[in-house]
Amino acid sequence: MALRTQFQNSSEIGVFVKLTNSYCLVPVAECEAFYSVFEGELSDFIKVVHTTIGGCRVVGTLCAGNKNGLVVPNSTTDKELQHLRNTLPDSVKITRVEERLSALGNVVACNDYVALVHPDIDRETEEVLADTLGVEVFRQTLADQVLVVRTQY
Repeated sequence: MALRTQFQNSSEIGVFVKLTNSYCLVPVAECEAFYSVFEGELSDFIKVVHTTIGGCRVVGTLCAGNKNGLVVPNSTTDKELQHLRNTLPDSVKITRVEERLSALGNVVACNDYVALVHPDIDRETEEVLADTLGVEVFRQTLADQVLVVRTQY
């Protein structure tokens, strides 16, 4: 079954949500109808976590993750990082990374086996992604676009 939802009049829910096979991150905000869609459909199977990243609600844009791990930017506060560690499953490895291209959700496209990353991402970040997510990492452009997750309008 397919469901439709919006976050504050935006249908671009991938900007606000990070969904994997072991957890779902949703932004903290006053949108009970939005949350109820995810909690109603997913909470029997995976953990649905309300959070912010660096005080921002664009959670999907700012982090990269899969069933094995979650990589968040350096702007993630200690309190947010501790909240994620306390609420995500123990099997999920969480790493905060210092990266100039801090919108990790825009520069990393990954699944449980492989990650495609922006060609200019730091080598250290590439290693953190490989270790935390348990994937092979490839520097790549898609259709001559360096933002591997960019949506064309």
